[in-house]
Amino acid sequence: QVQLMESGGGSVQSGGSLRLSCTASGDQISNYLMGWFRQAPGKKREAVAALGNGEVTKYARFVKGRFTISQDNAKNTLYLDLSSLEPEDTAMYYCAAGPATFQEPYYLLDTWYNDWGQGTQVTVSS
Repeated sequence: QVQLMESGGGSVQSGGSLRLSCTASGDQISNYLMGWFRQAPGKKREAVAALGNGEVTKYARFVKGRFTISQDNAKNTLYLDLSSLEPEDTAMYYCAAGPATFQEPYYLLDTWYNDWGQGTQVTVSS
């Protein structure tokens, strides 16, 4: 089990940028499939991006090249760099960890992930 804590959320205008961080404790994120998910009020949770084996990335189609997932193993921290933000990106963003796998079909499935952070709010105004 690994404990996760997100930070870096905030309020920005359309077109703005944010860097979300997810600091892990209790275990090394290099041992896990790592992902970012988001949930807006009244909507279901959806995958944003995932990073497997510290190098293989998968992104939801709505990302459209605007977001980048990465991790720093030395800092035991996962990042999500958000740019060109739109009001539709407003949501609570969660990081998650799941069993390491090279099977990419699992990367964007929330049911694969076992450990979740508490979330950090991203609000984008028009």
